[in-house]
Amino acid sequence: MKPLLEVKNLKKHFPTKGTSLFSRNKDMVKAVDGITFTVKAGETLGLVGESGCGKSTAGRSILKLTEPTEGQLIYKGEDITAFRGERMRKLRQEMQLIFQDPYASLNPRKTIEQIITEPMKIFQMEKAARKQKLDRLLDVVGLSSYHKSRYPHEFSGGQRQRIGIARSLALDPELVICDEPVSALDVSIQAQVINLLEELQEEFKLTYIFIAHDLSVIHHISDRVAVMYLGELVEVGEAAEVYKSPKHPYTQALLSAVPKANPHQEKERIILKGDLPSPANPPKGCKFHTRCPFAEAICRSEKPTMKQVSLTGQMAACHFAKEVVN
Repeated sequence: MKPLLEVKNLKKHFPTKGTSLFSRNKDMVKAVDGITFTVKAGETLGLVGESGCGKSTAGRSILKLTEPTEGQLIYKGEDITAFRGERMRKLRQEMQLIFQDPYASLNPRKTIEQIITEPMKIFQMEKAARKQKLDRLLDVVGLSSYHKSRYPHEFSGGQRQRIGIARSLALDPELVICDEPVSALDVSIQAQVINLLEELQEEFKLTYIFIAHDLSVIHHISDRVAVMYLGELVEVGEAAEVYKSPKHPYTQALLSAVPKANPHQEKERIILKGDLPSPANPPKGCKFHTRCPFAEAICRSEKPTMKQVSLTGQMAACHFAKEVVN
């Protein structure tokens, strides 16, 4: 079975401020620097890492909301990397985004009905069908039909995110990129929205790329996990396996920071030294070596390649992770 989405060596580099557009020697911020992964239909891939590691830029590049610098995007077996204009517009029906900030992403001058039905109008859905679809979407995200005449400021943060979710489903997409959809919400509301996303995934047969920095959220919702550090993937694998037996030191450090439900249960906390390096001037060799407690000379000079580290297909980019061959 072919994957729904294949991302191959995806890069997104931005010129730094003060760099001339026509300069040959441009200083570039390497927000996404060569990531490769696949997403199977119906699964949830969790994309996790610290703030500033390039997760959101990767999601927007996959949807071509920002044009990739390099790499290949294959959707349903078709290379969409060069899609522009009308071809890309039609494809957007199948690929949607849930934004991080549920208030900034909704037009304050439009009613909820106008916000949710706008995509339907763009793709020329008939008025009766729009009304029927609107009522159904409001119902499935836990809102009532009388809410449609209200404006975004009249809702709580959780309700606004439900509206954003309803809008993302307006065109019956297959792939939905969730860009930290619960990070701006209260903890008590986060669980409700995550449960809603899981219910919608089952009902509408959706495939998710779920972007977050909270590993407990990723663990709950994801089938597989991809860990990002400074624009690169450092570990990919089944969620249960990565959480039980992380192979990369960065993943181990992230997991050690997740609070335990039992406050009396002891756990070893791995404290990373230093700050996240600048993506405009990343370290040579392994990008993580400046903060890694296990770094040696080879880490400072040679970049590690992604290799299989378990029989189930878990992958890690570390010189000291033991390679396993099926």
